[in-house]
Amino acid sequence: MCYPVSMLFTYLIFLGAIVQIAGIVSYIRGTLKGTTKPNRVTWLMWAIAPMIAVLAALTKGVGWAVVPVFMSGFGPLLVFIASFVNRNSYWKLERFDYVCGVLSVLALILWGITKEPLVAIALAIASDAAAAVPTLRKAWSHPETERIGPFAGGVFGALTGFAAIRTWHVAEYGFLIYLVGMNCLLILFILRHTIFRQGKHPVKKIISSIRE
Repeated sequence: MCYPVSMLFTYLIFLGAIVQIAGIVSYIRGTLKGTTKPNRVTWLMWAIAPMIAVLAALTKGVGWAVVPVFMSGFGPLLVFIASFVNRNSYWKLERFDYVCGVLSVLALILWGITKEPLVAIALAIASDAAAAVPTLRKAWSHPETERIGPFAGGVFGALTGFAAIRTWHVAEYGFLIYLVGMNCLLILFILRHTIFRQGKHPVKKIISSIRE
């Protein structure tokens, strides 16, 4: 049986969404156990900012390519909610975290003022990046409190989004490129000791960290 190319691309996007969900589930499981400690500022803003990008993309007529972006917001929302279940499952917030959160919120407020799709996507990226800084900092200093599952899934999911791009307008690929870059950076920060200091078999260590 031969499927249209567009249908195959759609299947690929939904496969990416499934992989993203699997990564989030592994992170939530660690959060509920208290072995993973999400930064609530990061995960809350990660839940909000991508939804802004989704709304902006939809106004430009973007189709299935928004699915990975939507998933990048829906998953963090689940993590944020899970962090309230176990008192020992969240990272203690400091002034630095709140400053990053305020900067993230300001970017979203500016989006609300402009209401221009392209500006909205740029501001959504700025908001998401500001929200990511506390977790980047934590992943660098305390990598044992993080898991790479959702970030590996985020890379795969974002890459599948390119399959649905029709016009190669920045509204379609801008946030996807950002997602790939940010998720790869987070993975590198979490696994830097494994990759650079733990012998000749970092791949096995990486795979085991995804399965945990």
